[in-house]
Amino acid sequence: MTRRVAVAVLVPVEWAPPGMEPGKWRAALAEDVVDLLRGLAQVDAAIAVTGADRALADGIRWPGMPVYEVARLDAAGIFAAAAADGYEQAALVAGDAPNLPGLTVGKLLRPLTTRPLAVARADAGPGLVGVAANLPVPPWLPDFDLDSGDPGALRRAAERSEHVGSAPEWRRLRTPDDLHALDPAVEGWDVTRALLGG
Repeated sequence: MTRRVAVAVLVPVEWAPPGMEPGKWRAALAEDVVDLLRGLAQVDAAIAVTGADRALADGIRWPGMPVYEVARLDAAGIFAAAAADGYEQAALVAGDAPNLPGLTVGKLLRPLTTRPLAVARADAGPGLVGVAANLPVPPWLPDFDLDSGDPGALRRAAERSEHVGSAPEWRRLRTPDDLHALDPAVEGWDVTRALLGG
């Protein structure tokens, strides 16, 4: 069986709802993403952070969950850490998408049966909500992170554009305008939901 890992990438969060402590807000978003990934079938879960956020990762990780501490949150560096841990496939998921469905992560990994890379665009903004790759990554993979990743640029960099598969886009919570994406009728995002008062 292919060894796969889904990594919550604790991207910077530059805002918080009015009256909310930014550190608690960021931790809630990240904890919901970690909990989602931990519940996936046949996929291990891990966290990627820079050294400045190691305490945040340690505060939300489950026992035995790997934490990949990297110099910067570039995709290649995190993929390399997962490969060094013995994984054959890895999906990187932005830590500011607390209501991301587990099905979307599955759809991000599915194209890897025939393609080296798959991406899920961030809805209503630049960047990606997730990216998955067979490990080790192909030599043509450019330098990018989840905030700067562009599906078109990745397809242009690939040996063939069809080498980059796609999964459904999803909204990251990067501005106050994104709060409307949190549907109370949808299960999950329990920590963020509690912090927002239900």
